Amino acid sequence: MSLYEGIPEEYPVFLAGLKVRIREAQTRAVLSANRELILLYWHIGKEIVQRQEREGWGAKVIDRLSADLKREFPDMKGFSSRNLKYMRSFARAYPDEEFVQEVLAQITWYHTVTLLDKVKDPVQREWYIRRTIANGWSRNVLVHQIERGLIRREGRAVTNFSETLPAEQSDLALQTMKDPYIFDFLRMGETVRERELERGLIDHLREFLLELGVGFAFVGSQYRLAVGGQDFYLDLLFYHLRLRSYVVIDLKVGEFIPEYAGKMNFYLSAVDDLLAHSSDNPSIGIVLCKAKNRVIAEYALRDMARPIGVAGYVLTSSLPEELAGRLPTVDELEEELERGEG
Repeated sequence: MSLYEGIPEEYPVFLAGLKVRIREAQTRAVLSANRELILLYWHIGKEIVQRQEREGWGAKVIDRLSADLKREFPDMKGFSSRNLKYMRSFARAYPDEEFVQEVLAQITWYHTVTLLDKVKDPVQREWYIRRTIANGWSRNVLVHQIERGLIRREGRAVTNFSETLPAEQSDLALQTMKDPYIFDFLRMGETVRERELERGLIDHLREFLLELGVGFAFVGSQYRLAVGGQDFYLDLLFYHLRLRSYVVIDLKVGEFIPEYAGKMNFYLSAVDDLLAHSSDNPSIGIVLCKAKNRVIAEYALRDMARPIGVAGYVLTSSLPEELAGRLPTVDELEEELERGEG
């Protein structure tokens, strides 16, 4: 007798529902265990801080505490002297227990330690915490975003999103934009051609998607659109799962010129008519240029009917931290350019 013989028709739906419920329970169990661990570490750190401040306990106490806790709880990891010092730093950095319980408990201890090490400003640290929670970043992705200075690049591109999209979608779309985009996985000279740039991005699609941000699903490169008996080709076409819209990327190796905005407006009209479903939101265009004049880009987008953003990109190899820290920021470069134009 077959295992599936005599099974009711609604069984697959029943099974699918159970699978979802079991996975949700597993996730809750993991989050619950993580929450308890984070709170435990916070309380240990707080006790150490209070004892050192009130009673003047020195650093040797941490070494002794580490040895005693490891002896008492041999199966538990995390009681090294180094980790206890991180717990102390953790409690000092986040004195509000409610914030620890409601926000920090949603990320792992490894995320927390990374943020303590790499982000000294409390406001910036919270920004990365909330982005980690919203985007589900692993620790490695978090490190990648910190080292790329995401907080300084997100939402900096010139766009007309606030005029062409509903407020909620406009805010989310703006979060997907960076300026500049950094492509350090490409080994190309200054004379790179557009097709070479496109090929490089496709060859390193995983890294490219990481730089674009969460939610982008790749549809195709040189995607053909037939309009009015002619063929037109989109450099890169994505679908953004959270925005529920197509995203067209047009690559340019030179400086932005106003004609690029008109061309993108045409592409978006065609994509909305030929590809988008009736339930999709308006398609979004991103013009990626080697350089841009911010004022020209703003004028070019001002009266466009379709949502378009203009951003720059940087082709670079990885730089040592001591050199990267001495490079001028995007703000400093723009200020220098504006002084030169004056």
